[in-house]
Amino acid sequence: MDGWIQIKVTVKQEYLNDLCAVMSMVDNSLMVEDYSDVQQELDGVYGDLIDQELLERDRTVAAVSVFIPMEKSPAESEGFIRERLSVLDIPAEIECIGVHEEDWANSWKQYYKPIKTGEKLVIVPEWEEYDPAPGEIVVLMDPGMAFGTGTHETTRLCAMLLEKYVRPGDRMLDVGCGSGILAICAAKLGAGSCFACDIDPVAVRIAGENAALNQTAQVETGVSDLLAQAKKAPGGYHVCCANIVADVIIRLSPDIGAFMGPDGVLIVSGIITERAEETVSALKAAGWHLIDERRENGWFVGALRRNG
Repeated sequence: MDGWIQIKVTVKQEYLNDLCAVMSMVDNSLMVEDYSDVQQELDGVYGDLIDQELLERDRTVAAVSVFIPMEKSPAESEGFIRERLSVLDIPAEIECIGVHEEDWANSWKQYYKPIKTGEKLVIVPEWEEYDPAPGEIVVLMDPGMAFGTGTHETTRLCAMLLEKYVRPGDRMLDVGCGSGILAICAAKLGAGSCFACDIDPVAVRIAGENAALNQTAQVETGVSDLLAQAKKAPGGYHVCCANIVADVIIRLSPDIGAFMGPDGVLIVSGIITERAEETVSALKAAGWHLIDERRENGWFVGALRRNG
């Protein structure tokens, strides 16, 4: 299937700036529909030139659209937007325009193919046949409506660092787990226990289903508002992934240390490069230091340890 998909997100007007920030992470070309200033134009010299249809628009809401080519898996972009807005607690209506709704659930699957994220991990769609090469570790995925297929840089770079820092028997925490892909990757790399939590109950359900699909019984899932209800591991976690957004990671920075072991590694992602310095500075102020980083296509992922 060729062509483009318009992903249109509608929110209350007060959330417009935050929505633009999230949508710009998907694509820099945004179409913004904001009618809140129509009344100002009415009071000016152009009032008679404004179309009646515009005058009748709801000025309390605004919409932002991006246009994604089908070959770039628009479902991944939709999942990313849905996940970020959920984390930011922004209620939104999301529409995918350009394909029949009844076809949407399956049409994108033809563009989701096996992806090697590092030296060993290969993310394979559940419906694809794949013959692993010697040494490869296969992670099966059916993301459903949750973010995380491995095609997005934020997920892929996190998985790459997990390969480097997860050790057999480690305890792993995945904050904002989406499809559960990172917790499952850690389990496949030998982690002894993984707790995957998300603010979205749908994502938690899908993460549990994907854990069962991969026969990774060591992955436990749960609904958590950031870290409020997150499960603590005795002695702390050896590895924690927070693939969310810069603002939320900054908010987590004073508290995440309480969940980590003394030599634990924190992997943060979902950060555009323009906000990398700000995010790392907040973590440094909370007692962390940067030990590793990756950058790709405008995205930043960092690995940190606590000072001392």
